Amino acid sequence: MKPYMLEPQSLPPARCAELIKQAGSIVALTGAGISTAAGIPDFRGPRGLYVTRRYDPEKVFDIGWFQREPRHFYEFSRDFVSTVKAIQPTLTHRFLAELERAGRLTGVVTQNIDLLHQLAGSRNVIELHGSYRSAACLSCGKVFDNLSYARWEEAMSGAKDSPVARCAACGGVLKPDIVFFGEMVDRYPQAEELVAGCDLLLVLGSTLQVVPASHLPYSTQAPTLVVNQGPVTLPPTSNRYFVDSDLDSYFRQVAVCLEKGG
Repeated sequence: MKPYMLEPQSLPPARCAELIKQAGSIVALTGAGISTAAGIPDFRGPRGLYVTRRYDPEKVFDIGWFQREPRHFYEFSRDFVSTVKAIQPTLTHRFLAELERAGRLTGVVTQNIDLLHQLAGSRNVIELHGSYRSAACLSCGKVFDNLSYARWEEAMSGAKDSPVARCAACGGVLKPDIVFFGEMVDRYPQAEELVAGCDLLLVLGSTLQVVPASHLPYSTQAPTLVVNQGPVTLPPTSNRYFVDSDLDSYFRQVAVCLEKGG
């Protein structure tokens, strides 16, 4: 599908605030763009992983390569975990968490694996691509839950063939619950149901190039606001609004409008 260019401020922040106040069930679909302001590089942007190719994405995220040679993934993970452990959620992450606390936002569907939504306080988060929060041993099947980035650093540095993390029970390779190329995404039916039931969809920081997440906006007839820097692959309709803007700058203005409106 061809990309569609976005228009700066095609939906003024004041009008966005009105849509939020009128909505009874808001859902957010987020991509890498929501986390770049926090310092996490995206994959597809001008300086992203797929452009700079500091890592070979085919070897890092392909399940076949992981099963044959997990070192490629773990060399990436060593750098990723070292970066993310000191990162704080952005204003937009916190804005969504506050909407949920206020009873306006029903849930977040994210393509990200960085756990920043949870750190910001969001409770109902569907991680389509999984995260480092849990892992399983490829040899004995033992499951490890509630993993922190500190635990991952310890596992990667302490392994005999560091940075490959291994099972404390049998020494097998640990696979975090991240969705690799060649695997099914997590909880897609739940995400589709969540989006179908909303009356306002916020698509934030995603080019909508990656399936099946790119299909989710088609699950609802509700007004849809897309905020991203650069084109997206979602065709315009009468109730879709496209804003080419930095997320934090835009939602800082939206928050001010919401506060003024009470």
